[in-house]
Amino acid sequence: MLCIRPQNRRPKYELDYKAALSGQSVQLSRIMGPNDANIVGNVHGGIILKMIEEAGCIVSTRHCNTQNGDRCVAALVRVEKTEFLSPVFIGEVTHVTAEITYTSKHSLEVQVHVMAENILTGAKKLANKAALWYVPFSLQNVEKIMDVPPIKYAAAEQEEEGKKRYEAQKLERMETKARTEEVVPPLPDPEDHPKERHTVGFSQSSLIHLVGPSDCTLHDYVQGGVTMKLMDEVAGIVAARHCSTNIVTASVDAINFHRKIKKGCVVTVTGRLTFVSNKSMEIEVFVDAASLVEAEKKKYRAVSAFFTFISLDKYNRAQTVPPIKFDGEEELRRAEEGEARYLQRKEKRLAERERQSAAAQS
Repeated sequence: MLCIRPQNRRPKYELDYKAALSGQSVQLSRIMGPNDANIVGNVHGGIILKMIEEAGCIVSTRHCNTQNGDRCVAALVRVEKTEFLSPVFIGEVTHVTAEITYTSKHSLEVQVHVMAENILTGAKKLANKAALWYVPFSLQNVEKIMDVPPIKYAAAEQEEEGKKRYEAQKLERMETKARTEEVVPPLPDPEDHPKERHTVGFSQSSLIHLVGPSDCTLHDYVQGGVTMKLMDEVAGIVAARHCSTNIVTASVDAINFHRKIKKGCVVTVTGRLTFVSNKSMEIEVFVDAASLVEAEKKKYRAVSAFFTFISLDKYNRAQTVPPIKFDGEEELRRAEEGEARYLQRKEKRLAERERQSAAAQS
C-alpha cells in the first residue's frame, strides 16, 4: 500500500536544511515486501532510490503547477551524493519525506529523508538522505522549460546557501556531461574472453531493458527512479560477483542525467569495478540508450554515476572485500581516480561529523 500525505508541519526528525517552508513537502509511506529485497532480506537500494525520486517528482510537479499557464511535469536532472545510513528489511515501513529547499528560475532542489519503521516495536531509524534537482517541462511542448515559482525562506542566509549549492551542481553537471558526450566507448563483453576471479572483467555486468509505457512520465520519457533502480541492480550484481557475499548499497555519488530516454528506447546499463578499499567497492555505472523504432538509432550516453557497495557477514557487519586484480594501465588509472574519490568522500564524512559535533555542543 502506498499513501501520500501532504505535510503541514515538520517531521520529528528534522531535515538538514532549516528553512521554514510553507507546505512544500510530501511524504510517501510503504511497507517493504519480499519483492523489494534480496535473498537475505535486505531491501534493494534501487527500491529506495525509486521511492526517493517519486517523492521528489510529486512535490516538484505540484509546486510548479501552482502558477497559471501551461501544465508541466518536473524531470530529474541530477541526484547529489546519496547516503545509505542503515539497511531496510522486509516488513519495515519506509517513510520518504521530500521538501523543496531552493528554487532558481528553472530548477528546484528537493531534500529527501527516508525513515524505516519497525511496526512491531515502533522503533524508527534514519535510513537514507539525498538531494535532488528537478527541471519542469511543459506538457504541451517537451522542449519548453517552465519557470519555477519562488519559495519563501526563513532567512536570507538560507537562500544564499541554496544559491551556492545550485551554482556548484550546475558546474559539476556541465563538466560531467562534457566528459561523457565526447565518445561512447564500447565496453568489452567478459563472456568473449573469460576472466580470472576478482578481475574487473570477471565482475563486469550489463542489463538490457526496453523502455515501456509503465516506465515513463506523462511526456513518454523514462522516469528517473526507474533508471536509478536499474543502475543499482547492475551495480549490485557487479559487487556480488566480486565478493560472493551479501552486499548492500552504501552510497551513490552524484547521478547525472545527461539526456532524456524516450519510450521505445533500448537501454544498456553497464557496471564495472573501479576501486576497492578494505571494506568497500566503487562501481562505475553507465546508461546508454538507442531508439528501437526510429530511423536514428545511434547510441548515446544518457546517465552516469558511481555506486559504493559494502560486503556484509552473517551478522550484517561490514567485512573485508577481496582486492582487484588489475589488467592493464587503463584499469590502474581508473583505480587511482577511484582512490582519490574514496579519500575525498572519507574526508567529507569526517568534516561532517566534526560539524555535527560542534553544532551539538553549541
